[in-house]
Amino acid sequence: QVQLVESGGGLVQAGGSLRLSCAGSARTFSGYAMGWFRQAPGKERGFVAYISRSGSNTRYADSVKGRFTISRDNAKNTMYLQMNSLKPEDTAVYYCAANERTSSAYAEYDYWGQGTQVTVSS
Repeated sequence: QVQLVESGGGLVQAGGSLRLSCAGSARTFSGYAMGWFRQAPGKERGFVAYISRSGSNTRYADSVKGRFTISRDNAKNTMYLQMNSLKPEDTAVYYCAANERTSSAYAEYDYWGQGTQVTVSS
């Protein structure tokens, strides 16, 4: 089992940048594929990006491709989401999640953080 804690959210102007972090508690952090999801008010939780256990395989939602970068540091039990060129439509609560394998489907993830709010003003 792994506990996840997100940080790094906040308020930023359109065009700005933020870096989210997801710290994992388990010594076996490197044994989990990881993902970022987001949920805006009144909308379903949606896929943002995932990264494989080693970090060699990543995938992004079309809406963030070229602007967001997912990465991980297994030595620090931490995953990151670098978000550049932020848009108002990126406003949401961002969640990190862990699973045995990579997936873009939130229902397949076993462990979740509590979420961190990202607000992009126009």
